Amino acid sequence: MKVLVTGAAGFIGFHLAHRLLREDWQGYGIDNLNSYYDVELKKSRLDLLLAEPGFTFEAIDLADGESLARFVASHQPNHIVNLAAQAGVRYSMENPLAYVNSNLVGFVNLLEASVRDTKLRHLVFASSSSVYGANVKVPFSVDDRVDHPISLYAATKKSNELIAHSYSHLYGLPVTGLRFFTVYGPWGRPDMACFKFTRAIDQGKPIEIYNHGNMQRDFTYVDDIVEGILRVLLRPPDRRVVEESSGEILSNARCKIYNLGNHQPVNLLTFVEILEQTMGKKANKVFLPMQPGDVPCTYAQTDDLWRDTGFRPSTSIHEGLARFVDWYREYYSNVEKAVCLVDA
Repeated sequence: MKVLVTGAAGFIGFHLAHRLLREDWQGYGIDNLNSYYDVELKKSRLDLLLAEPGFTFEAIDLADGESLARFVASHQPNHIVNLAAQAGVRYSMENPLAYVNSNLVGFVNLLEASVRDTKLRHLVFASSSSVYGANVKVPFSVDDRVDHPISLYAATKKSNELIAHSYSHLYGLPVTGLRFFTVYGPWGRPDMACFKFTRAIDQGKPIEIYNHGNMQRDFTYVDDIVEGILRVLLRPPDRRVVEESSGEILSNARCKIYNLGNHQPVNLLTFVEILEQTMGKKANKVFLPMQPGDVPCTYAQTDDLWRDTGFRPSTSIHEGLARFVDWYREYYSNVEKAVCLVDA
C-alpha cells in the first residue's frame, strides 16, 4: 500500500505520515515548506519522518504541475491524501493569490496528475468547516447549503469540493472530502488558538479573545483526525443517487463529503480556563470584536461518518490540551538547549 501525503511537513500531514509508517505503509511526502509559519518547526517534523524506514520526501509545490505530475507518475501511489493548502482565514485577506495558487491551481494540478496513468484507488482531500460560513443552524450537516462563504479561504475549500466532484464524474476518480473542525494537538500550527494561547500564557503576554469571548469551536484532537482519515481512506465511495426537487439524478461521480469534528463545541473562554489549569498560569485576556471572515460557532454533525466507518472523534478537550502542553514544553526546552549549545 503506497500513500502519497501532500503537505507532509505540515501539522496534520506529519501526524498522518507518522501513523502510516508505524503501520508499515509505504509513505511518500511532498511539501513546499513555505514560510507562512515557522519553517524550523516544519523541518523538525520532517526530520522525524525521514528517520523512519519506508518514507520518501521531495520538496514540491502543488502549483508546479510538471514536477508534481512527474512525482506521481514515478511513484504510482495507490492512495493520495491531499493536506497541502494555504491555511488561515485572516491571512486570505492579506495575500489572496497564495490561496489561489495553492488551494485552486495546486488542487487541479493534483487531480490532473491523479487521472493520468496511475494505480490510484482513492484520493482523500482536506476541506474545512469554514465552508459553512455564517450558518446559524447547528450542528452543521453535510446536507446544509454551503454557497455563502465569508472568506476567500472558505471559498477555495468549497471550490475544491466542486472541482473534485467534476473530476470524479468525468474520470471515475474516487474522491472523498473531509471538512475538518478546528484541529489541535502536539506539533500544531503556531497561528492557531491552542498554540498561540499556550505560548502567550507561557511568556506572560496577553491573548486576544475575539467577539468578546462569545465564540464556540468544535476542537478536534489531531489523533482523531488521523483515525478518521484512515477509516475513510480504505472506503472509496461508490456512485450515488442525488435527490433533487425535480426527481432523482444518478451521478457518475464517486464522490463523498464527511464532517470530521468532535461534535462537542467548547466555549472559547472555557477553553482558556482549561488551558490555564493545565499550565498552572493565568492568562492576560484582551477582548476584541469579531474579526472579518470569522464565525461565532462551529459544530459538526458526524452521523454519516459513524454510519459508514463506525468512528467518531472522542478525545476530550482536557486530555487533548494536556498532551499539547506536555509536547510544547518538551519541544521548546529542547530548542532552547540546542540554541545554548550553538551559542557556546
